[in-house]
Amino acid sequence: MVAANLKTNINTQELTRSKLASLRDSMLNYDLDCYFIPAVDEHLNLYGSEAKQRRAWISGFTGSAGDLLVGKNSAWLFVDSRYYEQAELQVDSGLIQISKLGLEENLTLIETLEKLAAESALSSTKLRLGFDPFTLSVEQYQSWVKKFATVGIELIPISENLADKVRSHNLAKTSETLPAIDESPIFSLPVSLTGESAAEKLFRVREAMEKSKVDVLPITNLNQIAWLFNLRGSDIPNIPIFISYAIVTTDAAFLFTNPQRVSPEIQQDLQRCATLLPYENYPQTLLDCISQPKLTRVLLDAKHTTEGTHQLIVNRQVEDEDNIAIVFDSNPIEGMKARKNPVEIQQMKSANFKASKAKTFTLKWLTEQLENGKVLTEFDVKETVERFYQEETDFQSLSFKTIAGAGVNSSIVHYGTPSPEITLKQGEFLLLDSGSQYLGGTTDDTRTVIIGEPTALQIEHYTTVLIAHISCAMLQFPKGAMGVQLDAIARGVLWQEQLDYGHGTGHGVGAFLAVHEGPNGISKSVQYALEPGMVTSIEPGYYQPGWGGIRIENLYVVIEMASKYDTVWYGFEPLTYIPFDRKLINADRLSKTQLAWLNNYHGAVVDKLASAIDSTTLEWLKKAAAPCVMSIPVTPEL
Repeated sequence: MVAANLKTNINTQELTRSKLASLRDSMLNYDLDCYFIPAVDEHLNLYGSEAKQRRAWISGFTGSAGDLLVGKNSAWLFVDSRYYEQAELQVDSGLIQISKLGLEENLTLIETLEKLAAESALSSTKLRLGFDPFTLSVEQYQSWVKKFATVGIELIPISENLADKVRSHNLAKTSETLPAIDESPIFSLPVSLTGESAAEKLFRVREAMEKSKVDVLPITNLNQIAWLFNLRGSDIPNIPIFISYAIVTTDAAFLFTNPQRVSPEIQQDLQRCATLLPYENYPQTLLDCISQPKLTRVLLDAKHTTEGTHQLIVNRQVEDEDNIAIVFDSNPIEGMKARKNPVEIQQMKSANFKASKAKTFTLKWLTEQLENGKVLTEFDVKETVERFYQEETDFQSLSFKTIAGAGVNSSIVHYGTPSPEITLKQGEFLLLDSGSQYLGGTTDDTRTVIIGEPTALQIEHYTTVLIAHISCAMLQFPKGAMGVQLDAIARGVLWQEQLDYGHGTGHGVGAFLAVHEGPNGISKSVQYALEPGMVTSIEPGYYQPGWGGIRIENLYVVIEMASKYDTVWYGFEPLTYIPFDRKLINADRLSKTQLAWLNNYHGAVVDKLASAIDSTTLEWLKKAAAPCVMSIPVTPEL
């Protein structure tokens, strides 16, 4: 086995070396010093189709976030704390240097480029940085322009993607081809699932455009397009979206995708509000829409629009003698999509109820298997929870790769490769983070459980994470409160113990769309107000490499609370109903209100699931969700 693994590592190393060498040969054709390969595709998806996983194909790193920079003689992978361990396991550090963002002496992408530029300046030359403009947001490009203006870095947009070029040449040698990215069928969702027709949504979008005094809205974000037209697909793993572009004007709308995969029935429905065109017609149609005799104002969302689209418009601006004005503002669709209507909220409740059942069945199965002395692996757990998801009605797919990390693997935040060889051992954590797509709703939840009996330290850290979760979940907050504020409240509980976690406290979730959705979220960087109808996760954690990790995650919908005064207050209503591991809870550390929240939540878990599960499971659930009781007298709170 050792010899076989060594041979595999050598083969992988040589393959990576060959890919980097071929890429550097392509860079010579453009006289580039560096080439930038981001994690995202042409639509800024972190989770792209297999054919668009350029950074993963070259580096071997499969994490959802993390950028690759290839220089003439060196290469760098930049990852945040969620991926420190994963990068170490997947990347050959002899060929690609892993830069762990946030750690001392680990340079950021910008700092690395500035250092390289300083070295180039010694020979009186500028550093030439190449990139595919369709894989860079306008926001990131403009940030680069500002940062690099005075440090000797020249930005070189290249229309052909050099990583794709190298990959195509490699595949040609073996007579292979890249998998198709736009052939899977597109299907439509009825208003009974969406609560609003595509025509009604377009009407609202045009109202917003009129308010902003804009004439043309290009859309490159796939989630926005799928939501707007009430259409779904399967081009991206675990996200029911499809490769496409869209343009909305004051009196027309265009959808660009492969027409061959759109049924005649859907095409007929689309004709009522939009024109269906081939995907490759997007650039020319956009130019046609903005080439008008009168001044045309184009709305670009700098965060969600590619620099490639921006450059198309800028180039035409020059040709038309500035008869085009670009308005940089947020795309109104993003906020509309985040604020779910009553039908969408009901669909999210239904989907998460099914997922809660599936995860509860899994936890019961896990308990019984272990009590019967069965040896289980991470893979066994993964297969079981996915089987229970699939048994529920209207199951479509997972919402992301199941994370079932046992022991030390529980500290790998996005551990997406549960092993059939790694067993669950006594005294170790199992972190099970999983989700599913049901017709109309998306789910995501995490439970950390102990195999056997926990240590005092495991109880201590788990309870701290649980208190952080409860502190956020039970909050009432005024209208206008932003995710960054709630993040500090949850994180502060861990800070008091000198603990922390590298990811956000929560992320927005789509309605039968992406499991990670903006603009709302709960993190250090989200300065966007939480509003009724928004769905967010709450998932504080703690991770210690070599020891294990803890994450506790539920989904919640923002609701308006009864107010004592004239101000408006919001709070959270749970969508997830799954018991926490009572063996890991030190109830004496909870305040009276926190303990009441916990016991009320566990009571709701039993009440919600009781009518939908068998009597044996209900008996197990009542024990698993039994009230927690303090062992010390409760001091009345002032």
